[in-house]
This record gives sequence, structure tokens and C-alpha cells, in this order.
Amino acid sequence: MTIHIGAEPGEIAETVLMPGDPYRARWVAENFLEDARLVNEVRGMLGFTGTWRGNRVSVQGSGMGMPSFSIYANELIRDYGARTLIRIGSAGAMQKHVAIRDLIIAMACSSVSTPSATILRELNFAPCADWSLLSAAVAAAERRGVRAHVGGLYSSDTFYDERDDLQEQLIRHGVLGVEMEAAELYILAARHGIRALAIVTVSDHLLTHEALPSSERERSFSEMVEIALEAAFA
Repeated sequence: MTIHIGAEPGEIAETVLMPGDPYRARWVAENFLEDARLVNEVRGMLGFTGTWRGNRVSVQGSGMGMPSFSIYANELIRDYGARTLIRIGSAGAMQKHVAIRDLIIAMACSSVSTPSATILRELNFAPCADWSLLSAAVAAAERRGVRAHVGGLYSSDTFYDERDDLQEQLIRHGVLGVEMEAAELYILAARHGIRALAIVTVSDHLLTHEALPSSERERSFSEMVEIALEAAFA
């Protein structure tokens, strides 16, 4: 048991899926895991552990933004022995060829700052995904016929960002989408020597201003979860 996670020792699996929304964590547990049970509800940040095709899996909400994500990821790694963390979430597309409902499998993540900035100090560290997870996720998407793009994400500190000039440069440099957690995930994975991957579903588009209707999100997010699970146990 830690400050933010109430699970007992052994109640969290070595493989953890991490959506930001705790209710999405419950949805994943109910729809994809067998014998899933609640192992954490501290501060309403729900966590569950069950099995998928005989493999133990946990799913733990992380909250919004890198500071919140960092708390849960650190405790999962250091106190519960998590060895594979996969972020599953949503993102805003930043390139014309990336469409609503597409997946982005993040090879690398850029950021202005992360909670790890005080450790890295002047170093512009380049956090990247685990290759085994990345390649397995790409293969799983191809088998399923799911449109998936592999490339860079931008992890933002702010949801209501008014830096139009920064957005223009990110687009110019080929960044596929924006979200709020993946950069810190990849930095923590590098620091602790674990596997990490971020797979996100495009729910809105910064250029076309399209947005995925809530009634259609479940099917698109289902594909993301299935690909994450297949990649974890490839």
C-alpha cells in the first residue's frame, strides 16, 4: 500500500494499462479482463487486476497530465514491481494525414517540461518507446486492419494552450498528435529500466476541428485496448 494506491502487495500485475480516466479503467476491466477485481480506489483513481488470455493484467487510472501520471507510474514501478506500462488514451491530431479514429503509436515524445525536468536539468533528454512493444503493437494493428501511425507525440503541460506559434512548429516538424502524459512515461521507463509504450486514439483534430462523437468512441477505444494487450504479451 502506498500514499496513492491502496492495493496490497501482490495485487498488481507486472503489466499495467494506464488510461487517464479512472472510469475508463473500470470499462477496460469489465470488458477485456476475466475475473477482474477492484484493487485501488484511493482518491477515486480506480485500479483493477484480472487476466487476459491467462496473463495477469492490471489497469490503473492515472489522472490528467504528467504530474498526476508520474505519481502513479512511480508507485507502480517502485512499490509494486510493474515492469510493463502501456498508456492508453486519446490525442488531438496535428497532421492532415492523421484522421479521427486513427491510432498513434508513439515512437518518441516531445515536451516543453516534465516532472523529471528537475532531475535531467539542462539535458534535453529524448524519451522513446520500448522497441519490443512498439513493433508488436504495429504488427497487431496491421493484423486487425487498423489505421495506425508511428511517430512522435507532443506531451503538453496545458490543455487550453494558447501557444499558436508552438503548435505551428510542432506541425512543421512532423509531430503526429498532442496529449498530456506519454513523455513522462517514457522518461520514467528509461530511468527504471522497464518497458513502456503509449497508444492513443485520435479523438479530435487540431487542423480540421473534427471531433469523435461520444457514441462512437467505445468502438475506437476497443481496438486500442486490444492492440495494447496483444503487444504486451506478444
